[in-house]
Amino acid sequence: MQFHRPETVEHALSLMADGSVSLLAGGTDFFPSRQGQTAREPVLDLSRIAALKGIAKVGGVWRIGATTTWSEIKNAALPLQFKALQLAAAEVGSIQIQNAGTIAGNICNASPAADGVPPLLAMDAAVEVAGPGGVRTVPVADFITGVRKTALAPGEMVTAILVQDAPDGRSAFLKLGARRYLVISIAMVAAAVECAADGALAKVAVAVGSCSAVAQRMASLEKGLIGTAPGSDAFMDLLSKAELPELSPIDDVRGSADYRMDVAKTLIGRAIERACEGRA
Repeated sequence: MQFHRPETVEHALSLMADGSVSLLAGGTDFFPSRQGQTAREPVLDLSRIAALKGIAKVGGVWRIGATTTWSEIKNAALPLQFKALQLAAAEVGSIQIQNAGTIAGNICNASPAADGVPPLLAMDAAVEVAGPGGVRTVPVADFITGVRKTALAPGEMVTAILVQDAPDGRSAFLKLGARRYLVISIAMVAAAVECAADGALAKVAVAVGSCSAVAQRMASLEKGLIGTAPGSDAFMDLLSKAELPELSPIDDVRGSADYRMDVAKTLIGRAIERACEGRA
């Protein structure tokens, strides 16, 4: 087995040119997927590439480097629009996993229960991708194409997550599992909002995970909720009658499809209320 540790994105891309290299970042998905077996293909460790690390605001865009860890995101001094992502960061496995696991690894693993995906969807985040043809950006909504499937082409790698600055934005994240910590979710919800002076929703984005093969935005519900005040009769009536056609929950050991749908509605209401209040 060959093991490479490049220090630049350009060097990493050159090593990926033949398509036979596996990428390693935090290793929290890489090693369990091997089930104790040693990798036989060349492995490319991204941990020394400084350009892939850190969080910075450039103009009106926040850039989160691909190998930024969940602990770094959780502890960063970020505005309220990132509250959902920081709350999700605190739910990613144990402290040890948060210290090693990376944001790009979470979305590239493309699990239906990936904690980081609903907040990124709700914030209309984009994925910065570098490859043989240069750099391109892909909306998170288009990046994950199925269970364990992404829009990455051969020879490409994720270099950053991009989020437009929203000075008036607030967000929240809620997750339900069989226990409080260290659990795969039954359902999870991220809500990103902007509220008018009277408390009504001026903007709202809601994403639900663990209730479909890929986490989904609730586009039909979002449109109806604009102008309503969280907790009001109109808000609760819309939510109770919402069909959430974007979701396709399954029955499994963690819960039934019907239960997941009920949970999703409850979490949506609570997440929007908490986001408007600017609280965890």
